Parts: sequence; structure tokens; C-alpha cells
Amino acid sequence: MDFMKIALSEAKIGSDKGDGGPFGAVIVKDNKVVAKAHNCVLKTNDPTCHAEIFAIRKACKKLSRFDLSDCELYTNCEPCPMCFSAIMWAKIRKVYYVCTRDDAAKIGFDDKLIYDVIEGKKKGKIKSVRLDLPECRDFFYSWKDKKDKKMY
Repeated sequence: MDFMKIALSEAKIGSDKGDGGPFGAVIVKDNKVVAKAHNCVLKTNDPTCHAEIFAIRKACKKLSRFDLSDCELYTNCEPCPMCFSAIMWAKIRKVYYVCTRDDAAKIGFDDKLIYDVIEGKKKGKIKSVRLDLPECRDFFYSWKDKKDKKMY
């Protein structure tokens, strides 16, 4: 089965419905589709509802786990920085894609500013302010002490 064609089909479905941009993704385990999704940013008014993220959510729910290290992802376009991070958190080890970030930029999906901020070439427009709240820090570290297993 050609999993990239399924990703493309998802992209077309979402695009035709007006759910979001022309992006589709499929997660595969043992040569079988576990989850498929398309971009639903416009449908949900949720800027995180990219095809890859939505597919990861579906796969995790179906498999009842957050570790997808035995899965592969097919997406019709190179994942954006947010999706790439989610792919890493899900421990997916292989991603197949066709269109690049430059192709995405040519149709209006330009992540260049995000990449520039990540690479330290530009400052972000978000002001980050670190607060000193010991009880927050204490809670944070007490959580680690309570866990017997390594989660990440």
C-alpha cells in the first residue's frame, strides 16, 4: 500500500472541505495504517490542529500509549517546527515527506521566522518572563520524586 497516497488523499479531503491547509498525515505500524488525519486549523479554530499532530493524537489514543517509536509517519509536506517537536516527543523515528518548507512558503505557509528564532538569527515577538515562585518549583520536582519510571 502506498501510504503517501493516503496522506495526499487526506490533504485533499481536508482542503476540499475547507477544514484547513493542504496537509495530510498517516501513521503506520507494522505496515498497517494506525491513524490518518488532515489539517483542521480552520474547522477547529485551533492553530495546533495540524495533520501530523492530529494523526499523532489519534494514534496515541488507538494504541493507548504516547510512545510511537515503532511507528512511521507519512506526510505530504515537511513538518513545521511544532509538528517536528511533537514527532520527537512521540518518539517517531522515521518521517517520509514530499514537499519541503520552501514549497509550503511558496503557497503562503512560511515558517521562516520560527526557524530564524530557533536558530538565533532573529528575536521572537513573544516576550518570555520567568517568575520566581518556589512552591511551583517544589511541586515540579516533587512530581519527579514520585515517579518510578522514566517517561521521556
